[in-house]
Amino acid sequence: MRNLLLCLVLGLAACQPRASVQETVAPTPPRERVAELLFAGDVMVHTPQLTTAKIGSGYDFKPSFAYLKPLFEEADLAVVNLETTLAQRPPYAGYPLFRSPYALVDALSDAGVDVALMANNHAMDCGAAGVLSTLSALESWRIRPTGLWRSKEEHRAEPFLLVTIDSIRFAIANYTYGTNGMPVPEGMHINRLDTVQMAADIARMQLSEADCIIVCLHWGIEYDLKPNRAQRRLADFLRREGVQLIIGSHPHVVQPFEADSLSACFYSLGNLVSNQRKRYTDGGILARIRVTQRGDEQLRIEAEAIPCWVDKWHGYRVLPLAAADTLTRDAAYKIFREDVLTTLQKGL
Repeated sequence: MRNLLLCLVLGLAACQPRASVQETVAPTPPRERVAELLFAGDVMVHTPQLTTAKIGSGYDFKPSFAYLKPLFEEADLAVVNLETTLAQRPPYAGYPLFRSPYALVDALSDAGVDVALMANNHAMDCGAAGVLSTLSALESWRIRPTGLWRSKEEHRAEPFLLVTIDSIRFAIANYTYGTNGMPVPEGMHINRLDTVQMAADIARMQLSEADCIIVCLHWGIEYDLKPNRAQRRLADFLRREGVQLIIGSHPHVVQPFEADSLSACFYSLGNLVSNQRKRYTDGGILARIRVTQRGDEQLRIEAEAIPCWVDKWHGYRVLPLAAADTLTRDAAYKIFREDVLTTLQKGL
């Protein structure tokens, strides 16, 4: 009887449904988002460049940027410092009061430039008319200007640029130390190096939920090969305020840069294109910056410098070193190449 009961119990247990086995599925990791940024130095048009670009009744500056075009087009965002005013009709002029044809902005647009930095010391070279014609030309060719506005109302409405790339939100602001003593026309606005205003702008950028804040500065001393104390102090201030990328212009020569996985500061990119011939001024660097983010993790930044030399003897074409190494044996290029690589290797 005891054995019968045991069998009955065992039989009933055997008939019970087995507990279902839950399969454990690993969560899908968040996709890595990527933005490729490219910043170029000073775009200037001196009188010899005007002469070289003259074709019939017009101008063609596209040869200057032909070797840069692949780099600009590969980038998600390409930015230049436009250190000249633009005019639809002549007379045109180089230094000291730059006035360049609309053909220049046509060439920049064709090369793939997206943003023009306008807060620099030559922004007021042609007064109010120059400001209006320059901004109109950039907008007509779909290049976004920043740092300079037709009115204070426009500035208040959009004090910085917002750009979204692969769901990464960038805020870009631009400031200058001055305008060569040229007055700012009444009602117009240009951003100055004012830490109180800059801090307020950065706070507003943060409120806009920007993932990465970029500040572009026209600063430093012309032809100095290293950043001075004022540049270093301002860079430290901006980093403390939460700025991740700092891009500098104005010295017309390359200065060292510093970067880690969280931030980068390029103190001076030098010249992108010009007729300056002094040692160290006949070229510059492109700052190529890769910004990545996975989920809610902190942004990661990778920065590199791409040196470029201006070949004045062939249409002022701007040649990255890889191209220049195969296209020219010019003695000036060899000096520039050694100088810029030494500057970058020595660092700060």
